Amino acid sequence: MAELLPRTVKWADTMAGHTAEASIVRAHRDSDASIEARPQYGRLAREEHEAATLRPGATLAHGAGNRAREEEPDDLRTCFERDRDRIVHSTSFRRLAGKTQVLVHPSDHQRTRLTHALEVAQVATSIARGVGANVALADAIALGHDCGHGPGGHASEDAFDQFLDEGYDHGPWGANVSLESLNLCAETLDGIRNHSWSRPAPATIEGEIVSWSDRIAYCAHDLEDAIHAGIVSAEELPEEVVAICGATRREQLGTFVRAVIRCVAEHGEIGMDPETAGALAALRRFNYERIYTRPAAVKQARSVVDVLTSLVEHYTGQPHRLPQRPDVEPGSADATRAVVTWISGMTDRYAFETAVRELGWHRDRLPKAIDYYSEPGE
Repeated sequence: MAELLPRTVKWADTMAGHTAEASIVRAHRDSDASIEARPQYGRLAREEHEAATLRPGATLAHGAGNRAREEEPDDLRTCFERDRDRIVHSTSFRRLAGKTQVLVHPSDHQRTRLTHALEVAQVATSIARGVGANVALADAIALGHDCGHGPGGHASEDAFDQFLDEGYDHGPWGANVSLESLNLCAETLDGIRNHSWSRPAPATIEGEIVSWSDRIAYCAHDLEDAIHAGIVSAEELPEEVVAICGATRREQLGTFVRAVIRCVAEHGEIGMDPETAGALAALRRFNYERIYTRPAAVKQARSVVDVLTSLVEHYTGQPHRLPQRPDVEPGSADATRAVVTWISGMTDRYAFETAVRELGWHRDRLPKAIDYYSEPGE
């Protein structure tokens, strides 16, 4: 065996932990933290705590939850805590690390769909705590809200739209397809399905919180990424945005989160006062015009559509080449759905590499990453 590095040997020495007394193994040799010994603070105790402390209108966890396939309740976690855990450990969530938020092939300095979901969850749980809503449900919806996104950002929806009679919307697709096997609670799925403002309103206050949190998070962090990439500068922001919510992500998040909490305190509804909501709209409009629809972004989106369209057409004619080998007729609607399901789950890199490997695409035809030090306008 090759000689091990000193750090590896030291790490192995902690294999069994540390025994201070016969009945306890501790993580640290000098552990002295303690808490009063009581029966475990399990699901029933937490459900009682929710019922006693959450405000009327908040969604209360109950038993195993409202699931399509009946389950036994967990003795430790509430139904929404279980949903949150299932989403975090799912393949769909994990693959968000390799999917476009705004910039294809994001660098170490740019958001992915995964870091976006985490930031939405941070905003959503902050608001949920501030208004007395169910934090676990808001967290679960936020973490799962983009699991239906395909590679290459929103352009993937344009690509897949043409192949499905009902069209492709990442919210319903995430709830109905990407996360279907997790048997999530109806309230969690509803929030994921309807988080976009173009969709019907979510059925829960926590779903409404995530709808606002998604927009708050991406407006602030997409701008920050674009500034770091040299696409825009903070000095170009409209004066009404800077005057109300500041020019930095930190200032903007603080302003918008507090505005939602204040609105609930004053009106009992999830929303914002017109002035702050106007600043959020102006920020989003600036991002839309200067980041999302700039010429380079439009070119990138068309390239994504071309790649994904070609992949769907290629595999629909030979669905037996899919990893799951579905029993469907080549060229049929069932074959198309199976192919879209597979391709929509791909990361950016895997989809684009598949086009090179299977379709013979030259790499010059693929969407291009933006270097951290790109010149403005590239």
